[in-house]
Amino acid sequence: MRSLLVAAIAIGLAAPRFTSTSHAAESPDESGSPHVAGAGAQPADAPATVRADTVYRNGRILTMAGPEPHYVEVLAVGDGKILYAGDAAGAAALEGPKTKAVDLAGRTMLPGFIDTHGHMIYFGKNLIDADLVGSKDMDDVVARLKEQAKSTPEGAWIVGFGYRARDLAEKRPPTIEDLDRVSKDRPVMVVDASGHLGAGNSVVFREAGISAETPDPEGGAFARKPGGRELLGPMEETALNAVRNRRPALRGKQLDDAVTGAARVWARHGHTTAQEAGVGLGADDVAIVLNAIDKKLLPIDLWVAAKDSNLDATLAAAYTVSSEYDAGPGGSPAKLLAARPDLDRRYVNRVRLGGVKFWLDGSMDTAWFTQPYSVNPPGKTGEFSGYRQIPDEVLDAAFDRFWTTNLQINMHMNGDAAADQALHAIEKAVAKHGMGDHRPVFIHATYLRPDQVEKMKQYGAVPSFLSVGIVSGGDAVQKLWGPERASTAMAARTMLDAGIPFTFSHDAPVTPVPSVLALVDAGVNRTSASGVVVGPEQRITPYQALKAVTANAAWQIKEEKTKGTLEPGKLADLVVLDRNPLEVPTTTIKDIVVVETIKEGRTVHRRD
Repeated sequence: MRSLLVAAIAIGLAAPRFTSTSHAAESPDESGSPHVAGAGAQPADAPATVRADTVYRNGRILTMAGPEPHYVEVLAVGDGKILYAGDAAGAAALEGPKTKAVDLAGRTMLPGFIDTHGHMIYFGKNLIDADLVGSKDMDDVVARLKEQAKSTPEGAWIVGFGYRARDLAEKRPPTIEDLDRVSKDRPVMVVDASGHLGAGNSVVFREAGISAETPDPEGGAFARKPGGRELLGPMEETALNAVRNRRPALRGKQLDDAVTGAARVWARHGHTTAQEAGVGLGADDVAIVLNAIDKKLLPIDLWVAAKDSNLDATLAAAYTVSSEYDAGPGGSPAKLLAARPDLDRRYVNRVRLGGVKFWLDGSMDTAWFTQPYSVNPPGKTGEFSGYRQIPDEVLDAAFDRFWTTNLQINMHMNGDAAADQALHAIEKAVAKHGMGDHRPVFIHATYLRPDQVEKMKQYGAVPSFLSVGIVSGGDAVQKLWGPERASTAMAARTMLDAGIPFTFSHDAPVTPVPSVLALVDAGVNRTSASGVVVGPEQRITPYQALKAVTANAAWQIKEEKTKGTLEPGKLADLVVLDRNPLEVPTTTIKDIVVVETIKEGRTVHRRD
């Protein structure tokens, strides 16, 4: 959100172009990761008098630099950066009387985990709302919402998140009548675990201006009662968004709590960089982010993408922030700006506007395919192939606008028809503007054809797989999409063989908790809830999976120069684990405990 970034967007200036058709400014190594220099001694131009604040030793310090695992004996940190990574003898010159020596006691140290697709702000709101995860039946859902109503301020909606219709005894989503049991006087809205489906009571539809006469929006639908147009209560995709956007804004302490509560959870799971991949999903998202900037609430970095329907408002807010926090003619900033060891001027008080976000299709039940579902989702008839979310001209205009800027385009896609739409838009942008180091992000990229993989490499696209979705949804996908599509879903091995850097992401709160180690476990094992290995040929090694949440993740967000590996000169963003993911049975990786999370040399989470 600094002026160098936002002003270029606001007035349409183009970033420098690249003439190469390669997908990277630096070539990826054979593990599919961007090439990085090997870990070693203190930089040659470092002052001889520099002293480390902290020296870590006696552990498994895994640098994540290079195609094969590389360990060092000692890691020295000073002024928020890594000063040295190497053998014990080489660190002696950096230690002084004030240097703190930390004995890792055999624990494992890695680069801090980087969130490549999550919704930290949305998750923070859910911490305020009713927790519907694990609801057993409709009575359970209603009971939890009634309890939530007791603490919901007057004038605010009663909201719950996290149920799964297929896990409820009734095998269906809530209806208006179900939610009217919670309250007939106050708005009640629920959103399922995917974030793409939900339901409302009679009051919420009335306040949102939705009635039987309201047509279904493109890319979504309001469920109707049999034989007519009367609203049933459930809503899908863009229909849900039309109601969700009408929710009253959070106020006062709730603005703080949404950020601080979520950031604590992200740090607890080893993140040093979080993401909100859709600012504008809620009407108060921009206010929540601005509040976090002004009050310096964030202990870790937050990379944000503006939602497609809220681009101009978010960019306008970013321009305001850049103006307020920039030094004026007299050299005095209008507001105090927190200093960063990496001097990354794209961040303002730990917040960076890095991209824009477009939803091209839906979730498991509404993904957009070129071929129909093998078995229709509940309630769908005929040859159902999912939903297109936005017209081609909208996406084409976005690429025309942003392809040559520093704002990356992130696109949610599960089906191959959605991937086709993305690739066609990229082709048009390249034809008009030339190839550049844009790194468009294919979020989820769940099912891709071989020809699409080739084009992704040509255009430098980065797939970010929701690997843990194999555990929660693998059995259902095999039924709905068919075995062939399911077996090549989230094709990490295919990307590795093609030399395409890929990442793993949790999409929390779609995944109830933002566990990075669960992503690694799922990518290695690909085992569904019933114990079926879905697409065994797509399994990868634990080290390759760890690259997807460290070095490759830094590459995706264009911060590979300062994050992602433990090398001198990079930020001291670190995570300490109780066991080494490379040295435990692969099925237990998800059970490894995050002992400590360190952001720029300062502890932001420590397990007691």
